[in-house]
Amino acid sequence: MAVAVAGVLVAAGAVTYSVAEDGGTAADAPVADSADAGFARDMAVHHQQAVEMSYIVRDRTTGEEVRRLAYDIAQTQANQRGMLLGWLDLWGLPKVSSDPPMTWTGMRGMSGGEDGALMVGMATDAEMKRLGTLNGKQAEILYLQLMTAHHKGGVHMAESCVAKCAVGVEKRLAQGMVEAQQSEIDLMAGMLKARGAKP
Repeated sequence: MAVAVAGVLVAAGAVTYSVAEDGGTAADAPVADSADAGFARDMAVHHQQAVEMSYIVRDRTTGEEVRRLAYDIAQTQANQRGMLLGWLDLWGLPKVSSDPPMTWTGMRGMSGGEDGALMVGMATDAEMKRLGTLNGKQAEILYLQLMTAHHKGGVHMAESCVAKCAVGVEKRLAQGMVEAQQSEIDLMAGMLKARGAKP
């Protein structure tokens, strides 16, 4: 366990170091209203909900397949969230903004604005509450449906960063998110089908 944690910390440190190299001097760091900063802030919030959903379903079912997926998503997105927030610290930028979520994309309609759904794909407060009341197969189905929508929103956000962000290592992380989350969307479609449900 200690070795695994040490490995994650070393990897996170390596990524942080490469951002410093990639971004050049402090004077070259992204500004507060840049796509780089906006993506880091918004994706950190987006990821936090995915982590919360994953821990909820872990406690609501004994199904190993869903519990394993939830654990993988929680660990991956918590680690990435730490990187994103660490980059904001490195750039000397605030972790919150007075601008509406997704302003950095330049596209309207990407923020959620519905019952706590701050951004595209995010679950509403009512959906999160309902997930916490279900058990077994019902909890698995709702989790897979909510996470499918969540990942689709995350993919859209990450694609926007790939197109608009300037820091190379952040663009590469975003591209990795696109590929990994699309793969999980496909996996969850199969899991939902096996449970007689649709995305």
